[in-house]
This record gives sequence, structure tokens and C-alpha cells, in this order.
Amino acid sequence: MAKIGKRTAQTREGVDREKLYGLDEALALVKDRAKAKFDETIEIAINLGVDPRHADQMVRGVCNLPNGSGRTVRVAVFARGPKAEEAQKAGADVVGAEDLMEAVQGGQINFDRCIATPDMMALVGRLGKVLGPRGLMPNPRVGTVTMDVAGAVKAAKGGAVEFRVEKAGIIHGGVGKASFGADKLAQNIKAFADAVVKAKPTGAKGQYVQKIAISSTMGPGVRVEPASVLTA
Repeated sequence: MAKIGKRTAQTREGVDREKLYGLDEALALVKDRAKAKFDETIEIAINLGVDPRHADQMVRGVCNLPNGSGRTVRVAVFARGPKAEEAQKAGADVVGAEDLMEAVQGGQINFDRCIATPDMMALVGRLGKVLGPRGLMPNPRVGTVTMDVAGAVKAAKGGAVEFRVEKAGIIHGGVGKASFGADKLAQNIKAFADAVVKAKPTGAKGQYVQKIAISSTMGPGVRVEPASVLTA
């Protein structure tokens, strides 16, 4: 069994790894253990009763966190003409068409979210092998292929968080910072979980939400009673 460091051992003290905590108690434990020298991200992990290898069990969507994510998000927009101007006015960090495609192909991917107007997808499609593995490929299902580029840019800047189920049936997401008040984190967590529930695929059978845990970047995972998170 691998040895754990002193700091890790200290952060685990007082956390029962088998117990299901109510959301308020779980947040208190997580925030109390977020002692790093930076503002740690509070993360949620949701185990779902799906097998994403089947197309009708894929879970993907976007959640607009009511209190923002606390992250500085750099946004790139593929657009031309008036829509490019609209994106720039909305606060997009990078806007372009063929020039932006060439930059991305050359390895210049200095953005966290990528948005495109529908007419640009033939161009953006050439970047699938570059953007896809990074989770940056624009997709109409999560609102990143749209004519409302201003709205999409503002949503991305304001705390819109994309989620996608992994091979093991788990969804991860950042839902705020340790510096956020517990009430704001609770609101964000409930909003994120609600978005995941609403994205339930037609092929999901049995219990959909199986486990929920929250943690800080450097802290231990704390299991949460699903009923204290789910709004319905």
C-alpha cells in the first residue's frame, strides 16, 4: 500500500469515506480542508447508471452556474463579418475564420471554450482531430454552434460549464471556488446536478444518479447524499 503524505493525511482526518453526508455538512468539510496557497476549485463527481459506449446512453450538456465558476475563461469564436464584430463586442478573446483555423492547426490553442456560427462548421470540422480530444469542438447540443454568438460568449464568460460523461459513467465538473460562500456553492452544485438529470438519455435504465461526491483541488473526496442535492 502506497504511503500518503502528511498533508494528505491531515486533510483526510475527520472524513468518513463510507458515510453519505448532507450537502451542507459535506461543503463544510470540503471548504475547511481547502488550505492550499491558491483558491482551490470545488469539484463535483456524479456516477451515473449509463454505459456511454452506447449512443442512446451518452450524457452531454451545459449548465449555467447561477454564481459563476470563479474561473477566467478565454473564449474563441469562429465567425465572419457582423457576427465576428458581435463576438468581439461581447468580450471574445480570439475571433477569426481561416486565420484562426491556421493558428489552431499550428498549435496555438490559447482558449478554453470554442464557439462557431453554423456557416463556419465546414471550416471548423477540419480541426476535429485537434479540438475534439481537448473537449473544445463546438456542438449545437451545448450551445456552442449558434448564431447568437454574443449570448454564447457572455454565457461562457459568466460561468457556463459543459459536461460530458466519461467511459466509466462518471461526470466531473468545477462548480466554484473555495472562496465562495457555502450557500453559493450549494446553489451551483444543485444547478449542475439538475442539468445532468435533465440530460438523462432515453437509453438509461434503472437508477440514473448513483453516487455524488465533492472535493477541492487538493482535498479529499466527500460522499454526498444524493437526495440533499437533487431538487426533485
